[in-house]
Amino acid sequence: MAGVLADPALHRFIGGTPYTPDALTARYRRLVAGSPDPEVIWLNWVLRLREDSRLTGTVQATLSAAHGTAEIAWVVGTPWQGRGIAKEAAVALVAWLTAYPVRSITAHIHPDHHASAAVARAAGLAPTPERQDGEIRWACAGRAGGTGGSGREHEETIQAL
Repeated sequence: MAGVLADPALHRFIGGTPYTPDALTARYRRLVAGSPDPEVIWLNWVLRLREDSRLTGTVQATLSAAHGTAEIAWVVGTPWQGRGIAKEAAVALVAWLTAYPVRSITAHIHPDHHASAAVARAAGLAPTPERQDGEIRWACAGRAGGTGGSGREHEETIQAL
């Protein structure tokens, strides 16, 4: 993934600088270990192209059991942008999350990141007046009781990207 996320231009809207391979490995170890807060669940996936399984990006959700919320994010490496990968992943993730008791789904998007705004809109989120660290909070209602399903109907799409 270090190669996928290596373009400094990719960080224009998401902040920071590209991780070194060692730093990214350490970050992924922390993510796999899970949140130190037992009320918070971290869900993280890498995105792969269907045709050749090449890594292209990530999608993630942070679930808060105490608040019934899910905050989602996505990033697609520069060479694969504009191909609908983020849109497909975000739409599948939001659909998957509706199987769980999540009252709201949010994403925070830089006001000038029009491509990410289009992804959020396609996933059913809408901009709110709220700002956090200069980013616009996008939100949609989840389903307080979930759909009763397992969410598995969307796992193949999420995993196959």
